[in-house]
Amino acid sequence: MAQMKFVSNWEGVESVPESYVCPQETRPGVSMKKTIPVIDFATDDRALLFKKILDVTGEFGFFQVINHGISKRLVEEMMRMLKEFHGMSPEDKLRECSEDPNKSCTVYSSSENYANEQIHRWKDTLKLICHPNLDKNVQFWPENPPNFRNVVKAYCVMIRKLALEILEVLSEGLGLGKGYFEGEMSENPVLLVHHYPPCPNPSLTMGLTQHADPTLITILFQDVNGLQFFKDGQWIDIDPVDDALLINFGYIFEMISNGKMKAMEHRVVTNATTSRQSLVYLVYPGNDVTVEPAKCLIDEANPPHYHSVKFKDFNNKFTSASGDRETMMKYISFNKP
Repeated sequence: MAQMKFVSNWEGVESVPESYVCPQETRPGVSMKKTIPVIDFATDDRALLFKKILDVTGEFGFFQVINHGISKRLVEEMMRMLKEFHGMSPEDKLRECSEDPNKSCTVYSSSENYANEQIHRWKDTLKLICHPNLDKNVQFWPENPPNFRNVVKAYCVMIRKLALEILEVLSEGLGLGKGYFEGEMSENPVLLVHHYPPCPNPSLTMGLTQHADPTLITILFQDVNGLQFFKDGQWIDIDPVDDALLINFGYIFEMISNGKMKAMEHRVVTNATTSRQSLVYLVYPGNDVTVEPAKCLIDEANPPHYHSVKFKDFNNKFTSASGDRETMMKYISFNKP
């Protein structure tokens, strides 16, 4: 892997290389600002909590939570340490991620399909497989920066606890029953740490192109704005809120809920002056899990809108389609709900 592949290690670059220049129709354009409501998770009224989530996601596709149980100090330590990781030399980053033959830890630029991409994205990513039994993977994670494994493990424990709590609120609210999303339905979590260095011309390139997530849910922390979601033909900025985590549903939840919760399309734009970093916790089911509308949500008046499909087949389709929404909806739905 050539040193120039990691955009985090470029210095003094004064123009966007041609391989990073997006076609005109997919470049950043005009966007608008809206404030996504913040939901306080410190409540025992789970029915009210579910109603708030339903209302906010119905309007925005995302919701933000505070009092989520993850300390500000832990998040700050994660961000500091991972910025240090992305600032290491290409050789050091690759060496730190080379221990596990099963690749529970990988680092790459743009995407895992870099070699076959026509257009690259202005970002580098550290990917960590966060199996619920974390000790299975932690032994292969980077040892540098110092204390990396302990800090990231602590974060993964807390973020998984939050993910399962949110999923339990949703399960109860939808009438799916207690523990519906535990076990194999959420057994393959992944942590992605995206690092977006300053870009000499943000109008030409993208950090992440338009897509919806192939997940059950996604939980994100961002330090600098850059995330946008697409609604009613407009791109809308999602600015960071102090101490808040941002949550959205993926295609898997959309299918299980029979379209009650939608996978919202989003993207990331770059900026010319400040690096941006995000912690993205993705919750996936097991590869052999059959994903389909929950039976309790189906009746004569509410027929299933989505096919039954094994997650590994869905994921293969998502990868081959590069996440294209139209292609994915044709694949998973009888009729677009």
